[in-house]
Amino acid sequence: MLFEAFKKKKKDHEIDLSNLPRHIGVIMDGNGRWAKKRGLPRSAGHKAGAESLKKIVTEANELGVEYITVYAFSTENWKRPQAEVDYLMDLLMDYLINAEKTLAGENVRIRAIGSRAELSEEMRRQIKKTEELTKDRSGIVMNIALNYGGREELVHAARVIGAAVKNGGLEPESITEEDIEKSLYTAGQPDVDLLIRTSGEQRLSNFMLWQVSYAEMVFVNKLWPDFKPKDLIECIKIFQGRGRRFGGI
Repeated sequence: MLFEAFKKKKKDHEIDLSNLPRHIGVIMDGNGRWAKKRGLPRSAGHKAGAESLKKIVTEANELGVEYITVYAFSTENWKRPQAEVDYLMDLLMDYLINAEKTLAGENVRIRAIGSRAELSEEMRRQIKKTEELTKDRSGIVMNIALNYGGREELVHAARVIGAAVKNGGLEPESITEEDIEKSLYTAGQPDVDLLIRTSGEQRLSNFMLWQVSYAEMVFVNKLWPDFKPKDLIECIKIFQGRGRRFGGI
């Protein structure tokens, strides 16, 4: 019965379920433009984007993707109008608080990556609570990049390694790529295989600079609230149609 369901899923989507990206990174771009096109406040776009996020994470989990990292709030987003920042923080807080209900039955493990120093005490407490609540789930790991920046992450890793050198536990000449990887917010997770960015923009915007070194990148000409599970399938098809050589021949 389970095998039949597996075959049906493969047939429905026409993708190879044995060749899925283990880790998908998503730059969820275009919420504000989506709202503007409809004469709505930017907050309405962010709310619609949160609904798209739920559907995409659910689809990725059902397919068997192991990790998904979504760019929710960057270190640069603090520069936005205060009202928008406050709304985004409230929306993220609501998402974390209702994680059990929002992703009920989806077996999703939720983690937050990024610097927590600038976040409110209430937000830090909720992150810890949500991570604890979902830590034993065995499905997809969902990294919420919150107050995250790729450069800041590398600075954080340098500080961790610098402290190890200072304490005598590590010699500078013996530092390896593995030492850096172990000092990242995504320590223990595989690098990103597939990076998706919506809205037609074609740049990284300081997202996972280390982890996307050999990622296949797909830029989608849809605003994030319009990005559907079928669009995720199309991105995976593109991924599966590419030859990954990792610098080799």
